[in-house]
Amino acid sequence: MTLTPSTPAALFGDWLNPQLAPVLIAVIVLAVLGTTALFVAGLVAYSRRRTFRYLLITIVLGVLVVRSVTGLGTVLGLIPMTVHHLVEHGFDFLIAVLVLYAVYRSGPSNDAASAGFDD
Repeated sequence: MTLTPSTPAALFGDWLNPQLAPVLIAVIVLAVLGTTALFVAGLVAYSRRRTFRYLLITIVLGVLVVRSVTGLGTVLGLIPMTVHHLVEHGFDFLIAVLVLYAVYRSGPSNDAASAGFDD
């Protein structure tokens, strides 16, 4: 079978059933819109608070936007699956590290070193 740009297999490859492609694209587009809205809200919150915790949260939300866009690019055939896996799983790790760091830094402590974290 020769793959031409007009065949579903050429666009989606063997990993995606063409009948499910519209559903997957709709879900990923909603994810892009949702994470973008959250990122904008995070930027607004950070601009008001200017704390390190809000900066970390805003960075995490921005990474989620890039992660969602990467997924959309993969489904549309713009991003190779290998790049998709490297970016998305690398970002999963980065998000986990940043969230855990924010939690660690915001825990109860009497140390003077962590007193300025939320200031």
